[in-house]
Amino acid sequence: MTGNVTRWRDAQVSRRALLAGAGAGVLLAAVVPDWRTGSAFAAQSSVGSSGLPPIAPLPAGAPDRRAFTLEEQRLAPYLATLAPMVNEIVDDDGAALGWMSGGWWRTPAEPFNARIQEHVRTLAWFYAHERPWNPYSGDAALLARLDAAIHHYLRLQHADGSWPEYEPDEHSRAATAFALGYLSKTLEDLRDVDALPQTRTEISGALHRAMSWFLDPGNTGVWQTERIEFVNQPMAGLAGSALALRLDPDPGLQVLLLDRIDVIVANGQSPAGYFYEPLGMDIAYNLNVTLSEMIEILEQVDAPGLVGMVERLADWLGYNLVWEPDGAGFIANTAGSARTPMWFLDATTTEPQQRDLGSRFAPDVAAMRAFYTTIEDRTVQREAWAESAEPVLPQARGQTNPRIVVNIPYGEAYPSRADKDAAIAAMPVLAQNRFTELRRDPQGQHFLFARRPGIYTMAHFGPPSTSLVRSGLSLIWHPESGTFVHGSHNSNTECWGTVLPNGGTDAGASLAVAYFEGDPADGHAVEPEQVAGVHDLGLTWRTTLGNVTGAAVLEDDAITKRLVVTSDASEQVPLLLRTTDRLTWIGGNLESAEAGVTTQAKGLKVRRGRISLEINWSERLSAAIAPVDRHYFADRSRQVHMLRIAHPPQATIRYSIG
Repeated sequence: MTGNVTRWRDAQVSRRALLAGAGAGVLLAAVVPDWRTGSAFAAQSSVGSSGLPPIAPLPAGAPDRRAFTLEEQRLAPYLATLAPMVNEIVDDDGAALGWMSGGWWRTPAEPFNARIQEHVRTLAWFYAHERPWNPYSGDAALLARLDAAIHHYLRLQHADGSWPEYEPDEHSRAATAFALGYLSKTLEDLRDVDALPQTRTEISGALHRAMSWFLDPGNTGVWQTERIEFVNQPMAGLAGSALALRLDPDPGLQVLLLDRIDVIVANGQSPAGYFYEPLGMDIAYNLNVTLSEMIEILEQVDAPGLVGMVERLADWLGYNLVWEPDGAGFIANTAGSARTPMWFLDATTTEPQQRDLGSRFAPDVAAMRAFYTTIEDRTVQREAWAESAEPVLPQARGQTNPRIVVNIPYGEAYPSRADKDAAIAAMPVLAQNRFTELRRDPQGQHFLFARRPGIYTMAHFGPPSTSLVRSGLSLIWHPESGTFVHGSHNSNTECWGTVLPNGGTDAGASLAVAYFEGDPADGHAVEPEQVAGVHDLGLTWRTTLGNVTGAAVLEDDAITKRLVVTSDASEQVPLLLRTTDRLTWIGGNLESAEAGVTTQAKGLKVRRGRISLEINWSERLSAAIAPVDRHYFADRSRQVHMLRIAHPPQATIRYSIG
């Protein structure tokens, strides 16, 4: 048997352990180790050769919702999941002893994947924290299985201090970064209750080795010279290192930590405003992951440069998250995302949310208040949760997230409704009715944001940072009626673009862009630095192969597109429709536009209240609308429908709102 082994000193059985054995229907023998002398997982029982007794399931009716404080309600589903998850820790006396099997967290679900073990912090929290609703604090069986899980985690560490994720021999930046965080927090919990001293010593040694690898400026697997990729990962490693060094100070490593913080401030954020993921923009990772890691660093280290990063991110988000005037929430710049999709952000999100720790920035960075649930709404949610008669159910496999438990001690700072409303009103799209904002990245990417009195649009041009990005125009929004057109990423069938007969699209290509004062057909070219001052902006784009050339003019309440293609093609338009929208064909043989029906028409009108979006083309063309199985917001009040207009090699299509 690997790991540290201790003998059970007595045949005494604690009341809690007896209850655990009775609840599980298992006869336990000598289940009380000497926690002060070392490792606990050498217990003997009938459940496996290593002798790891199971922990008891919660009694019927537990947990009691009313027993939780409002802030700790998010722990309830983890409490309900704890016994199923902990009891699937491998308890045989083989190489996988302590592996957190069962597919509860991360893939691949293999014993070599160190990231699966991140739930050791979840186990440690429940062991170390007494609460009226927590029967597992001080639980002997839980500690024994936690100890086994820790030792499996530590056995996976390579000699250089790194951990693997996708392959046994991999030296993973992500796995090591997050190990630094979860293991340092586990160490802190074990010290707080003076449990497993020998294991704590081993954790301290593992953290020192990991920091020596991770903070090394010459480690190009973590630190790149010009732009740091996957910024959430090195930020997580810095957060874990900051706590580990508070627990076990090391002056040399502390110097490296402060140096690496300076480096990530300098090289981890695009001049456009986003944190690199991997080297492009990704709203979901920036909001949901990176900000929480930055909060953790600031808890341990004075690093004002990180706050400056958040201020620049908030400014960037002000152009990329667009408020819906009915108050449902924000529509996000999905097409430009280089990694994960984020189509929308509800005005009031449900719990538990990993991203909510970022609300801690709201008091100091006023613009961030727009993106968090208000304290009033969260309180109403939590009070209703406490009064619900529904049982608290275990979480589904694969849906548990150790980050939720990690966030609890750092608190929260949800904005008031008044502060959130003020932050939304101050966002550029609502505070101004005319601007042209062009953000560029040194890699050649252009992000264009154009507000006119009756319309807001955004676009991406230049080389996409990953193959997931979809370029060209991606949004049509109106200040009274909200979003009419919203393009997706990572799909040639759900983007706004020109689709070729082979299914390819200009939106999936690198688009060379040029800007003009007025219509490109008769206007004069302007440099990117001059775009902000242009009243009537024109632009052209061209694919690398030259098979699609496009031009557009942005007017006060319209966008006119002209296309020149080397073959017949289709204009593909992702309409974001509400159930009350009325669609009618213009100049066709049918009036009502029904899903799945192809017709000949000269245009389409989408009427929403007193406002309409009209899409007109110059001649009768074959067109159809098809729904997409994608709804927006918690109330599912919007659904994407794809409009496809088959057109000859040259076409003019005008989008006007009035």
